[in-house]
Amino acid sequence: MINLKALLVILIITISFTALAQRKDSRHTLGKEYARRELQSTLNDESQHNVIDHKSAIVKDSLTAVHVAESILFGIYGKNNIIKQRPYEIYFLDNYWVIIGTLPKGHVGGTFLIIIDSLDNKIIKITHGK
Repeated sequence: MINLKALLVILIITISFTALAQRKDSRHTLGKEYARRELQSTLNDESQHNVIDHKSAIVKDSLTAVHVAESILFGIYGKNNIIKQRPYEIYFLDNYWVIIGTLPKGHVGGTFLIIIDSLDNKIIKITHGK
């Protein structure tokens, strides 16, 4: 019984320290003005270091493409609506991810279509049929 109490105390202490480590005030942040300066600097000078070079894919696999697509589509059309359209058709064509929802056979209705540029993650089309 003593070992169980000791284990419980250690567990509570560990959880407490973990929770404290996750607090925002325990992290160094750069702030909104820094973010604004970085945005303006990036928009004004494209020669700066940037992983996005329009030559190498940023969205390299279908799993990442689906995560990107769902993050956007859930907010537009609703999570339940989009999830009902699984499994998706997923095609990688000419450096673009084309992702299309599906319907069960015999069902009538529309599905989403989203096209993502793999080189810069730019969404070039979102639509949903009726």
